[in-house]
Amino acid sequence: MRIPFTQVDAFADEAFKGNPAAVMPLTKWLDDDTLLAIAVENNLSETAFLVPDASGEADYELRWFTPGAEVALCGHATLASGHVVLSSDTDRAHVRFRTRQAGVLEVSRDGHRYAMALPAWVPQPKPLPEIVAGLELPEGAVQETLWHDKGYALVVVENEAQVRACAPDMRALAPLGPYVIIVAGPGETTDVVSRVFVPAFDIDEDPVTGSAHAVMVPYWAQRLGRDRMSAYQASARGGRLSCRLDGDRVVLGGACVTVIEGTFLLP
Repeated sequence: MRIPFTQVDAFADEAFKGNPAAVMPLTKWLDDDTLLAIAVENNLSETAFLVPDASGEADYELRWFTPGAEVALCGHATLASGHVVLSSDTDRAHVRFRTRQAGVLEVSRDGHRYAMALPAWVPQPKPLPEIVAGLELPEGAVQETLWHDKGYALVVVENEAQVRACAPDMRALAPLGPYVIIVAGPGETTDVVSRVFVPAFDIDEDPVTGSAHAVMVPYWAQRLGRDRMSAYQASARGGRLSCRLDGDRVVLGGACVTVIEGTFLLP
């Protein structure tokens, strides 16, 4: 079986930045073990699989797999999927994806970039002592800890330097559960700076995480007193996002760069 394969650097204005994702369109769903095996072979933070949506609710069904598991929401692989679809049809202005746990997501053209609407997952205050301990942050650095039931932990620190200096104990964090662990603080040149750790999904640090911003933006909109903000994810690759809270949606803006096109040969 021959499957089209495109590797895209999402939330990137140039190659080798942002977060890479594989986008693989299918005519029908393969079994879950095969989808996971393909994601393991690709060895990227996410592989996105698309199937034409027969329900009429969207253009495609969309699922995302890390090398460790299927995930509930992946922003950068959704942006990459929108880039692949819209690049192949220049007359199309937007594309809609029906997902299994995050509803219908839309990616639209926005000049030379894209705008992506995700659900606003509002986190709630909650003590997270085991996660804070595993992050090994300096004493007094943590200002707030919040939680969203999709498995997202938000740890807010005082400043950008503390975000950048964070050196978690991945062996301590991974057994806690399939969590997306976000460390965020006010930025020096952007409104928000963050890093995201997902060791339970076989990824220590995710380069740029759209879904984490679906959790962060409602918090920072309230804290900053405005619904628009700039964000930078301070991983080794790095990625910049424009962010806007629009009712029950978080709209993220970013560019994409295609770096590989080819064919995956499935036995």
